Amino acid sequence: MSERKSDLCEQVQMIPLAQIRVLNPRAREPKRFKQIIENISHVGLKKPITVSTRADSFIGGAPVYDLVCGQGRLEAYHALGEKEIPAIVVSATKEERLVMSLVENLARRQPTRFEHLVQMVRLRDEGYSVADIARKVDLTPSFVGSILGLWDRGEERLIRGVEEGRIPLSVACALAQSTDADEQRILTEAYESGKLTGKKLLATKRLLDQRRSHGKKYCIIQSRRKTASSADGLVRTYQQEARRKSLFVKKAQLCELRLGFVVSAMKALLANEDFLNLLRAEGLTTLPRFLAEEAGVEATPMEKPTCRAK
Repeated sequence: MSERKSDLCEQVQMIPLAQIRVLNPRAREPKRFKQIIENISHVGLKKPITVSTRADSFIGGAPVYDLVCGQGRLEAYHALGEKEIPAIVVSATKEERLVMSLVENLARRQPTRFEHLVQMVRLRDEGYSVADIARKVDLTPSFVGSILGLWDRGEERLIRGVEEGRIPLSVACALAQSTDADEQRILTEAYESGKLTGKKLLATKRLLDQRRSHGKKYCIIQSRRKTASSADGLVRTYQQEARRKSLFVKKAQLCELRLGFVVSAMKALLANEDFLNLLRAEGLTTLPRFLAEEAGVEATPMEKPTCRAK
């Protein structure tokens, strides 16, 4: 692994979008993709994509790049009408590029609890105003001010409810400043105004019950019994993560095996002239570009027999 890392010489370049090919495309959830586009249009690209040069392909004398990770950012740049995108260029073989792309999708790190909020607090401590922070994180100043106010009050449970979409921020702020006697009035007003309905109202009531029973923070004082068993919990967590990563490796190996089988089968079929004539008769004259390159055939439509197995 260390040798591979040393071979991946990284540098950031402005790469034309037309010269980047998506190696391992995947479907994207429309709502999340819209958020990516809006965020990039407001605050810019925070993290470059990663690409690898294809030594055997050129467009107009310029090299072609395989996308390793950053499909959402690349597609957002396309949607915004940009012509170039900042990219980290790495040197890797085709097999390494496929594995890197697969690992990027499987092992995508999820933010830890309150991670984004902690970073906003850090910016405030460094002297940034609420308006400055709002511009950096692409949120409204009122939202940033309110969520920071909840943090200053130690209302971790209410903040978690806001993050998970169980409770509106305005209702959380009202509850944070209320007494136990005011909670029912606030919930009733929120229900009548449509801010809390159905399951959200029940979830908010459960959250308030937990807040009264265990306090505003998630990190409550543990008993000696729980403290003594924390080492066992750490071991169980490590074992679970090890099993999860082992499953990722097995899935990657299975994908590689299936891909090799498909390529071998296509090579054998495309070496058969009768099969090629059948494809042409049915109008099936295209292949996915990656599969076509591996099988040694043309990926674009063809009028004459041009398929030659490697």
